[in-house]
Amino acid sequence: MKKQIHCLKLLYSSTILLLLIVGCTSKQPTKTLFDLVPSSSSGIQFINKVENTEDFNIFSYRNFYNGGGVAIGDLNNDGLADVFLSSNMGDNKLYLNKGDFKFEDITSKAGVAGTKFWSTGVVLVDINADGWLDIYVCNAGYKSDEKPENELFINNKDLTFTEKAAEYGLNEDGYTTHAAFFDYDLDGDLDCYILNNSFMPVNTLNNSNNRDLYAKDWPVRDFLKGGGDKLLRNDGGKYVEASKEAGIYGSLIGFGLGVTVGDLNGDLWPDLYISNDFYERDYLYINQGNGTFKEEIEQRVEHMSLASMGADMADINNDGLSEIFTTEMLPSEDARLKATTQFENYNVYQLHQERGFYHQYMQNCLQLNYTPTGQNEGGAFREIAYYAGVAASDWSWGALMFDADNDGWRDIYVCNGIYKDVIDQDFMDFFADEVVQKMALTGKKEQINEVISRMPSVPILNKAFRNTGALKFEDKGLDWGFSTPSFSNGAAYGDLDNDGDLDLVVNNVNQEAFLYKNNAETAFPDHHHLSVLQKAKVKILSLLVLR
Repeated sequence: MKKQIHCLKLLYSSTILLLLIVGCTSKQPTKTLFDLVPSSSSGIQFINKVENTEDFNIFSYRNFYNGGGVAIGDLNNDGLADVFLSSNMGDNKLYLNKGDFKFEDITSKAGVAGTKFWSTGVVLVDINADGWLDIYVCNAGYKSDEKPENELFINNKDLTFTEKAAEYGLNEDGYTTHAAFFDYDLDGDLDCYILNNSFMPVNTLNNSNNRDLYAKDWPVRDFLKGGGDKLLRNDGGKYVEASKEAGIYGSLIGFGLGVTVGDLNGDLWPDLYISNDFYERDYLYINQGNGTFKEEIEQRVEHMSLASMGADMADINNDGLSEIFTTEMLPSEDARLKATTQFENYNVYQLHQERGFYHQYMQNCLQLNYTPTGQNEGGAFREIAYYAGVAASDWSWGALMFDADNDGWRDIYVCNGIYKDVIDQDFMDFFADEVVQKMALTGKKEQINEVISRMPSVPILNKAFRNTGALKFEDKGLDWGFSTPSFSNGAAYGDLDNDGDLDLVVNNVNQEAFLYKNNAETAFPDHHHLSVLQKAKVKILSLLVLR
């Protein structure tokens, strides 16, 4: 009996010890830096739905899967940032921030759904300097001979808006991807750069270097005259084109997919970087301080992305000079690299060199800004994407450079995915060839939907690269909570709950938009941030040091 009791005591003690060990070693679930907020909770129930039709599809419009945009800003001056999402084939949507990550769809009341076809980029900007943000929506894609004019919604200061693009001279009717508002001549008002993507089929241009030929001078039908990038100067509230006199290219070989603005050489004048798809090289415009720009990419950059897509500027090493990041289509995973990638052969590369398209490679590019020895200004660049660990991110669109974890270093977020892998090598080499042969034998065209249905559709993860300092980044996408594969295009960041960290909104094709709440304030309480609060028209600046 005593022996039994002794054994029970040992068993009981062992059980307690085991429980103590388990209790000491088990960890609470770690909260990710970003939480995906369900649409059922937030109220942002938005899908950029695109569907191929017989008259309008990926074969007739190459930008069919390029997606829509996002803009974040306080439209009613209540201290909470609101969200605007653009749609390609449906209504654009405006969501009013009610606080605590709750949003109300006020599109109908506000009158901002849009009446034009295929909305793309969107900008919130105080166009008339009245202290209230207005909404500028870019549109692209011709439909039934209707030009896709851009729309400008002027804020009526009561959560309603009035469309006045024509009145301001901003009803551009090219294939507008995006626009940037900035004061290029420093006269105190906002000018506008219109980024257009050419409507001409790439193969008809035959790698022609017609960079100096403006779109309006191309030998095309009158209806197609237009397009080409434009610089519009604000003259007393009316926008007038100043492209040619300012030294801006406006050719139809410009396949604009990204525009970003910043002072690159430290002379306090805003410069421009334009990313161009296909064979045309990117443009780097240096502001001359006299109302003109000089395009100097070959003088300042050693090489660039080939099919440049998204672009952003930010200082990644805290030396006061802005770097440039552009996205491309180079996969980081071996399987997709083999399945979707076809590199430019040497003969084509040499042809592009001979015709003035400079050094372009299939990779993301991170241009490190530095001041050359013996000079007193920056604006010279060394490309370091491979060294930094950000050269490959797959079929990438929007690029955002911002401090995601509030550690004082700007990180990089990249939107990824295309709804149909139109360059999948198996599809191109086998199925597409089979279709051509079948059509040759039967004389019948394959149904559009049947062909498109055979294209692979593979959602992929968006990328988040954490800046570790010393010009190095590490892939933190999964660790930070970006674990949902998607077809993501436009994205924007902003502090949606006024807690001092930057939240994210992402626009997806045929999938609900993402709303990510940033938890940096609680996840990294020792990280610092600066908050600028505005209430009752009085700005209060406070430095918050959280420990």
